Amino acid sequence: METLVRLSFYCFAAATIAFVASAACYLAYAVGRVRLRRTALATDAGPALVTHEASFQPASSGIGRFATLLAWFGVGFQAVSILLRTIAAGRLPLSNMYEFSTTFVLIAGVIYLLFERWYGVRQLGAIILPIIVAMCAYIWLLPADLREVNALIPALQNQPLMTTHVSLAILAYAAFAVAFAAAVLFLIANRWRVAWLPSPDLLDDLGYRAVTIGFPAMSLVLILGSVWAYRAWGTYWQWDPKETAALFTWLIYGVYLHTRSLRGWRGSRSAVILLVAFAAVVFTYFGNYVFGGLHAYGGV
Repeated sequence: METLVRLSFYCFAAATIAFVASAACYLAYAVGRVRLRRTALATDAGPALVTHEASFQPASSGIGRFATLLAWFGVGFQAVSILLRTIAAGRLPLSNMYEFSTTFVLIAGVIYLLFERWYGVRQLGAIILPIIVAMCAYIWLLPADLREVNALIPALQNQPLMTTHVSLAILAYAAFAVAFAAAVLFLIANRWRVAWLPSPDLLDDLGYRAVTIGFPAMSLVLILGSVWAYRAWGTYWQWDPKETAALFTWLIYGVYLHTRSLRGWRGSRSAVILLVAFAAVVFTYFGNYVFGGLHAYGGV
């Protein structure tokens, strides 16, 4: 088992390297390249007047394809890492912040690459891949003992509920990350009209589609979490900080869907709601470090 755990971590290290390289390529692809123009103007008084002008140009499509390839390499290495740890533990790795975060890295990469394929928007990777890299950095900073496979505490010894509840949370967070990236790019494209960025309308629709995946998943997270809480602690709801934060996050995305569907909100107002909502996601993810609570075991 120790060998499998070690190999799993080595694969995670390889995935981290691939994701870092992919993020750099996506950023270069999204920003474009600077082109300098030198103009000489003849004058009657003597020497020519020389001027320089800088302008941004679209990046080579080759670097975009290379970024996607590196992202797939990262997802592949991370999938092997998760598989090896699953075999070593006899369960999906979801029991502490190390396992939860490594699985999030995998699902976030897969969800992003699917949206890239569906919409053909590689510029989105300039936002998503840095988020994945930041999560990898966080994993590297976690205590080394969390990398070991340990027996589950009694509250976690409900495999069907734990697997479904936590997996849906990871899916929801990954989809919300895509919606956040779409909102950021929308605000940039809408304000500065960068020619090689996707159209604001496409980005607005992409963010909405991502939320339609994440919101139902988050709804099931709350429902299954309540059932699990009753079986583990004898009550459906304790106003635990993580429970409360998850409910607040769900409500913000509910406001986004309500205002979009019934009030006709589009564009900048909806994008701002997605930014606020993702801030709530980040707080839900890490808030237990500040407030503790019943979800504090294993750093979860």
